Amino acid sequence: MTNTKKHFETAIQIGLSACLGGDRVRFDKGHKRSNFCMDEFINHVEYVKFCPEVAVGMPIPRNTIRQVRYGDVIKVCRPDGTGDVGPQLTAYGEKIAKSKARELSGFVFCAKSPSCGMERVKIYNDTGTGATAEGIGAFAAQIMKHNPLLPCEENGRLNDMHLRENFVMRVYVYKSWQELIQKAVNKKVLTDFHAQHKYLLMSHNYAAYRTLGRLLAEGDPSQCDELAQEYISGLMKALKKPASRKGQANTLAHLQGYFKNDISQVEKAEMVEAIEEFRQGLVPLNVPLTLLKHHLRVHPKAYLEQQVYFNPYPNDLKLRFAI
Repeated sequence: MTNTKKHFETAIQIGLSACLGGDRVRFDKGHKRSNFCMDEFINHVEYVKFCPEVAVGMPIPRNTIRQVRYGDVIKVCRPDGTGDVGPQLTAYGEKIAKSKARELSGFVFCAKSPSCGMERVKIYNDTGTGATAEGIGAFAAQIMKHNPLLPCEENGRLNDMHLRENFVMRVYVYKSWQELIQKAVNKKVLTDFHAQHKYLLMSHNYAAYRTLGRLLAEGDPSQCDELAQEYISGLMKALKKPASRKGQANTLAHLQGYFKNDISQVEKAEMVEAIEEFRQGLVPLNVPLTLLKHHLRVHPKAYLEQQVYFNPYPNDLKLRFAI
């Protein structure tokens, strides 16, 4: 079966807001250390840290800044409207997005930050009397704009186990893709990659699985670069939303079908019960998956052994114990 520990030719590099790594770079000389990033995920990745506010010359400690709307313009400035650093943060973000971010396989931003917030950043009116959580950090916006396939998350959202699992899964898929396209890519290579990710994609979006399969089947082999770009764009979009219990349960049932002639009636009933209990939210995904992995070890099947779905990331992250 697929190794439980992922092996890549180069280390997985993740962009990280420096304060989440424990660096004391915040306005008050503090930090917002992420326990998941620094105690768990760090065992499998390398971090490239960024503090855009320090990078554009702001001191530690410093005055607080916020996003403030002045007509059609949003400044990133002090509460009194002075000291706008929006243009500098944007320029720095664009510089990193077009250089270092191309080497990353994911990015974790500091939530609600006027520079690093991925979403729901407060934008104040010019009188300071009200705010709407509708903005994106000036730095984060550039990273995501110029690298739309890059898996991105915020530290706060990573406390949700479904979002955490989904982010880590996307990082590993994207890293696999990054290494794939470093070599000669032809239609067969793309088809093999799709085949390996079949059940992972099916669990998230069955329609996308069918659509991407047709794309590769009907695609022009002489236009492989364009075909590859269209494929990975569709794949990463389909994987962005966490898989539902229904989608996972249907995928598990498909996988169970491979063993219909190999296991006893009692074992079949046990498998059906585990899948149904997962569908109802009574047990985590790891329960039916463990049974399937057991049957796969006892009754090896080459096609299933290549499926990323069984081990999309290292098991010691324990992500499927909580979803």
